[in-house]
Amino acid sequence: MNRRHLISLAALSLSLSLAGGAANAANEPIKIGAVAPKTGPLAGGAAVTQWPTIKLWVSDVNGRGGLKMKDGSRRPIELIEYDDRTNPGETIKAVERLATRDKADFIIAPYGTGLNLASAPVFAKYGYPQIAVSAITDKTGELAKRYPGIFFTLGNTSAFAQSVADTLAKMVADGKIGKRVAMVNVADAFGIELAQAARPIFEKAGLEIVYDKSYPLGAQDLAPVVKGAKAANPDAFVAWSYPPDTFGLTELAKIEGLNVKAFYTAVATCFPAFAGKFKGSAENILGAGGIDVDSAALTGYFERHQKVTGVGADYWAGPVTYASLQVLEQAIESVGSTDRKAVTAQIKAGSFKTVLGDWKFKNQVIEQFWTVGQWQGGKFVGVASTGKAGEKPVQLKNGW
Repeated sequence: MNRRHLISLAALSLSLSLAGGAANAANEPIKIGAVAPKTGPLAGGAAVTQWPTIKLWVSDVNGRGGLKMKDGSRRPIELIEYDDRTNPGETIKAVERLATRDKADFIIAPYGTGLNLASAPVFAKYGYPQIAVSAITDKTGELAKRYPGIFFTLGNTSAFAQSVADTLAKMVADGKIGKRVAMVNVADAFGIELAQAARPIFEKAGLEIVYDKSYPLGAQDLAPVVKGAKAANPDAFVAWSYPPDTFGLTELAKIEGLNVKAFYTAVATCFPAFAGKFKGSAENILGAGGIDVDSAALTGYFERHQKVTGVGADYWAGPVTYASLQVLEQAIESVGSTDRKAVTAQIKAGSFKTVLGDWKFKNQVIEQFWTVGQWQGGKFVGVASTGKAGEKPVQLKNGW
């Protein structure tokens, strides 16, 4: 075999090797990390809103062959999960681990306001976009300036407090309830900020807070809180609560006979398990969030969620979580690569098709969102929002 043939064979071998390498790179999974509670006080909420929704999205994307790159190839998602045990320090360590050891291409924002705020500096440090869903704060503007890759989708504290105040004030004006309100809150970033915002907002709306009490995150005995609220003889009860206490406060209110015509608990009121546990007693209970139950896109989402995950989706933050992942998916495919800087820029500038309609961030915030929902006829329907279509009239609660 002469020299020319040897060079030709070597070139052919190198070409095949490079082609094989390119094919392997094209099929290489995109690593996406997820950090959220699987244990600890917020594990129950994450088990409904966060983890199943992520599972559904990964299933949907991989069912299409993966994320489409600019060369036309599709790369499947490899999901890397960590339990932060509802501990901000563990959230921070897990995000660090995903960035440095696992070399994750992207990381899904954590579950819960406090855990999102705690880990925001780490997301920013490594240049990851952080599309926060389960985070409600009035500091969105300040945080967006500080962290160019953080985005907020679920709403802000003042809007939630204002919507609850407006809902109650209208009931007062219509002569359906009195103005006395018992208000309690979980002593976490979420509950503390909402209670602080609600006090002046309620007062301006003509409502009188006759009981104002906080309780620790993960509190096991909430009976004194409910008994104290009942003793104040309120016309309405408002709890800025997380999942375990939403269930606990409602159960105790029923046991203690806290009979008000406007009963509001926050996170987890929208969970199917809430209606499953309290059955007819859940009817006309108010809570955070809601959806347009007549949306065809959401009907398809709920059907797929049940089929893929084996559990029912919640009527608020679950669809928002899925929509946030659709944003990430569409931004990656628009850029056509895993360039995090370019993907972040696309999230800021782009428009996105989601199960909740068209989304476009303004100053890194989604401005239209549901604020108050209510169980009516076995569904948690939206009754107040910041400009969403499909609001239903509020109904009075008549006993347990």
